[in-house]
Amino acid sequence: MRRLAAVSIFAVFLSLGLVLASGNTAYADSCVTAKCHSGMGKAKFVHGPVAVGQCTICHTAGKSGHPTHSKKSDFKFPAEGKALCYLCHETKETGKVVHGPIKKGECIACHDPHQSNSEKQLKKKTMSALCFSCHENNKTDKKFVHGPVAAGDCNICHNPHSSDYKNLLELQGSDLCFLCHLDRKAQFELKYKHKPAAEDCSNCHDPHSTDFRYQLKAEGQDLCFRCHKDMEKYIRDSTVKHGALKEKKCTVCHTPHASDYPRQLKASAKQICYTCHKEMGKKVREAKYVHGPVRQNDCYACHNPHGSDFTKILKKPFPAEFYLPYSTKSYALCFDCHNKDIALDRFTTTLTGFRNGDKNLHFVHVNREKGRSCKACHEVHAGDQPKHIRREVPFGKMWMLPIKYTQTKNGGSCEVGCHKPKGYDRINPVVN
Repeated sequence: MRRLAAVSIFAVFLSLGLVLASGNTAYADSCVTAKCHSGMGKAKFVHGPVAVGQCTICHTAGKSGHPTHSKKSDFKFPAEGKALCYLCHETKETGKVVHGPIKKGECIACHDPHQSNSEKQLKKKTMSALCFSCHENNKTDKKFVHGPVAAGDCNICHNPHSSDYKNLLELQGSDLCFLCHLDRKAQFELKYKHKPAAEDCSNCHDPHSTDFRYQLKAEGQDLCFRCHKDMEKYIRDSTVKHGALKEKKCTVCHTPHASDYPRQLKASAKQICYTCHKEMGKKVREAKYVHGPVRQNDCYACHNPHGSDFTKILKKPFPAEFYLPYSTKSYALCFDCHNKDIALDRFTTTLTGFRNGDKNLHFVHVNREKGRSCKACHEVHAGDQPKHIRREVPFGKMWMLPIKYTQTKNGGSCEVGCHKPKGYDRINPVVN
């Protein structure tokens, strides 16, 4: 089949040559001799008409014959510029954006019309060398070079003739990248997609070369801050920063492409947190009673994952001290969920269940000059006793003060190191 096609092509060239030559066959027969054009047709890639000796396909002799001693060429072309090429080749101007040389009709700016040692009779050894004969060569001078660029294959991404997309790209945006990066394409089938990446990989990656891994345009969070400027300001102004951001690595928690979790998180919030906070993860998994937000996998209910002006990157004030005078402002974090009036009244039957009759035991413990903070009695994440009561609490530098809490239907009792065992009952007050 291929042999038949070759014979047919030869026949076309031969027929066209006979028509165009119209009696000038003698010139064609003598084009390549030991004295004239002796090197013609000996390169690795030879233009079809040259290969079959049909020079008159493209050249026609003038009246004075050839060779001539005149400085002016005696040969003429059946057509000029690209029109000559289009006598055989299909037009290359099918796209909305046309390469400059093609638009000017200068096919021979890139192709040698006779022969070349490069495929498609290119004038340079590699495609990139050809491109850089016109375009500034600033695409390969960085530390990390994109594979096609390093191989000199600009035409992997760019069409050298025309395209429907800017910069003569073969496809638009990320669709171009997915021609090679099939694994990344599969990622974008996930639920939450990073918008810049989904639209155009080149928003984050330099398609030619860069000084950063993965051809990123900047490193770490500096790249993220190009878009997330409000977050940059927030983190910069925060007095307490998340450890991952101290290392400038947003990708510790987020995937830069797509994820099945909101905000392109790599996993659920709790799973991500426990990747670093392993001891806390173990404690929560083994605990019998878990704080509501933790149970709901919502670490963000209390913590800001980026930065904060409060200890432990908490969203609102919560005392770091064990003892402090009581103020509702000091416990603003707790009162996002809990009743802020819980410790204001000495006596109540509605504000809290921690009461002996109507005596408010939260008030007794907290609302005083040397009040105890919530964490003096309660675990803030998880524990083994009801109401998240701690089993022990640091007291000074040497002693872990024990707490044994027993819950009853209408109250409970505590055995602690700071006072003798005491009980409470909301219906029938206990005399301690």
